[in-house]
Amino acid sequence: MPTARSRPIRARRINLRATDHQEKLIRTGAETSGLSLTDFILESACMQAEHVLADKREFAASPNQWQAFVDALERPAQIKPELARLFSETSTPSREPGK
Repeated sequence: MPTARSRPIRARRINLRATDHQEKLIRTGAETSGLSLTDFILESACMQAEHVLADKREFAASPNQWQAFVDALERPAQIKPELARLFSETSTPSREPGK
């Protein structure tokens, strides 16, 4: 018997309204991607949410976490020979096509 690939059950509903143009654009994007409208919208929204959260500029920290962070900032820098060698190399300009 073939085993069905287990997918999480989608039990939550998200309602939204769109203009005609937005709906057509989203539907075309979904069709072009070979995804259902739901999958396309969810994947797109989740990617954007991950991007926004990854770029978060404020973080909450406990006093112990904050002290560990400050201690790490105050430690003297350590020279990494591999990085020093990499940054000492000169780069060669790349040739642009047609020039």
